[in-house]
Amino acid sequence: MQYFKIASLLAAAIASVQATNIVTLKSLDDVDRTVYFTPSAGHAEIAAVQVAAGQSVDVEIPFQWIGNWHGVQKGQANVPGMLGEVTFDGWGGKNYFDVSAIVNPNDKDNVSEMYPAGQPNTPTSGCKNFPCDNAYYVWDDVQTRVTTQSHLICTLHKNGYAKRDADEVSEEKLSRDFVLGKK
Repeated sequence: MQYFKIASLLAAAIASVQATNIVTLKSLDDVDRTVYFTPSAGHAEIAAVQVAAGQSVDVEIPFQWIGNWHGVQKGQANVPGMLGEVTFDGWGGKNYFDVSAIVNPNDKDNVSEMYPAGQPNTPTSGCKNFPCDNAYYVWDDVQTRVTTQSHLICTLHKNGYAKRDADEVSEEKLSRDFVLGKK
């Protein structure tokens, strides 16, 4: 019985060390949206969430979750578009993210930018105004960003509608091989 108690305490300690991953979906315009999550194979499902115009919604993301999400404006069909993509608690214990235009580069009015909550200026992926050179357009683009922070912000807005208060910052971009630990 003593070993069971020790094992339980150890498991609880390990679980408490794992940071809670959060994505804040932040609407910067006057449009209501539903955000749909798509996990990579073998990862947990996350329920779709409603994001009201001008509001923010925090979504808890499971430990080591890999997947993406897309926004759909109220009254529109659920067609994947611009994606927010993440790998939480990935290689080296870091969090990797990007805004991807690979599925539908014409969707310029939903997922816009992503950045760590504690570092609103850098690193940033995505665009205030599409197109830009700060999004993931082809499968091997060097656009993936990395952070140790477990809380990311994903802005949602119509193309060019909203402006963040931060200046653009030059930042390091990582190749896909680096993110996969092949470098």
